[in-house]
Amino acid sequence: MRSDSVKKGAQQAPHRSLFNALGLTKEELDRPLIGIVSSYNEIVPGHMNLDKVVEAVKLGVAMGGGTPIVFPAIAVCDGIAMGHIGMKYSLVTRDLIADSTEAMAMAHQFDGLVMVPNCDKNVPGLLMAAARINIPTIFVSGGPMMAGRVQGKKTSLSSMFEAVGANAAGLLSDEGLLEYENKTCPTCGSCSGMYTANSMNCLTEVLGMGLRGNGTIPAVYSERIRLAKQAGMQVMELVKKNICPRDIMTEDAILNALTVDMALGCSTNSMLHLPAIAHEIGMDFEIDFANGISERTPNLCHLAPAGPTYIEDLNEAGGVYAVMSELNKKGLLHTDCMTVTGRTVGENIAGVVNRNPEVIRPIDNPYSQTGGLAVLKGNLAPDGSVVKRSAVVDEMLVHEGPARVFDCEEDAIEAIKGGRIVAGDVVVIRYVGPKGGPGMPEMLNPTSAIAGMGLGSSVALITDGRFSGASRGASIGHVSPEAAVGGPIALVEEGDIIKINIPALSIELDVPEDVLAKRKEEWQPRQPKITTGYLARYAAMVTSGNRGAVLEIPGTK
Repeated sequence: MRSDSVKKGAQQAPHRSLFNALGLTKEELDRPLIGIVSSYNEIVPGHMNLDKVVEAVKLGVAMGGGTPIVFPAIAVCDGIAMGHIGMKYSLVTRDLIADSTEAMAMAHQFDGLVMVPNCDKNVPGLLMAAARINIPTIFVSGGPMMAGRVQGKKTSLSSMFEAVGANAAGLLSDEGLLEYENKTCPTCGSCSGMYTANSMNCLTEVLGMGLRGNGTIPAVYSERIRLAKQAGMQVMELVKKNICPRDIMTEDAILNALTVDMALGCSTNSMLHLPAIAHEIGMDFEIDFANGISERTPNLCHLAPAGPTYIEDLNEAGGVYAVMSELNKKGLLHTDCMTVTGRTVGENIAGVVNRNPEVIRPIDNPYSQTGGLAVLKGNLAPDGSVVKRSAVVDEMLVHEGPARVFDCEEDAIEAIKGGRIVAGDVVVIRYVGPKGGPGMPEMLNPTSAIAGMGLGSSVALITDGRFSGASRGASIGHVSPEAAVGGPIALVEEGDIIKINIPALSIELDVPEDVLAKRKEEWQPRQPKITTGYLARYAAMVTSGNRGAVLEIPGTK
């Protein structure tokens, strides 16, 4: 066993004395040591139930013949961090989580790991760690929140943010806003739509790293506790068979994840996290090949914020496996990929039935013939940009309008809520990319303000930052190169015409090349916004959004 290096032989007597100090018995030390990475905390609604999940995992590991040992991972609530300096600390935690988990697993020589995440950066951070450490590992998440209900209609966090915009526009009373506030988030769990947390939890199933239902069983269901016990038992099977993450998360598995991403209409943040996970397995992930997958992958789900259904509805319809089963009818998946079940993708989804064709459209009756995400390129984004195509209304798929330029989110929100943004405008928010933010903050507040003000079908938003999975509309993010490194988005001036054509996968700044060249000559880099602490180190090492905002030592690739 891998853990023998810390518990066997005379040389390890000091190590055993420390295990004795933990209260571990000889019988426990004779078993495989299984690290349980607990993301429990009392600030993230999606994590407040993880103590119960962890206890169930511990029982499962013990039932399977292992010794469970818990250690922590951090997690940020993006909703609470939204709209202030805290949002700079969201994406950057993904790498802290991966690094700290690697450090704990390697320092203590565990034989296997059970990852217990739930929210936005926690899931990809632990997937990155799993690929990096490469010992038998399984995921069991905390599960999604139930949808809220306001005046008989289901709601989610995006509804709450849009209600703020509607209130600012005089379209919703203060009493109405308070009702949303009290009823939108009714239970623990990751927010109830197809936002980033639920996108990534669903994709753990597709990648083969989680058992069936990991992405969709609601947090408040006892079935979630049973799943956690099963995961604890199953990691022992993985240890016995030495099935490791890189046996599971292969290039074909990454392509499967991108395919199902298109069918589900996942958050645009998946186009940051899948490249980062791919980077850990040595795969060169070029984001624009997503367009090829999108071209052949129908969009089968319109989950909130793109439509009126929620993760609880997807669960009842058969979950992620039912979506995969529909896709497999046209041979769109690599079915020979290994999974944590010990069986292949094809074996896992055999016989799975779509129980609600209104929630999961059949493959021959999709919402659209192309996938939920698109990568746009052009002189404004030579290295690419990302839009959630399935959440864009038809009239905004092709749009042309004057740029309204802002160098920070706060100024843009003030202009939107102040009524200075009008139909036809293209709002540009720049210097908020991975380096410029630093930390590539989400732009949920401005997109929600646009929707709440009734401008969602007439105003586009373009940024070198990113969007929450709760954003909808013509919201184009991850513009690369970013403004902080002199990308073309830094050269846009007020009133410039921007042309967006999502079906043609293009985004163009309608300014003569010689004018842009002159602006480029005159452009001067901005002084870093933050020069000390973790954010400064992050800004020095982070790559652009099109590469997944992974960290690299400057001067290397």
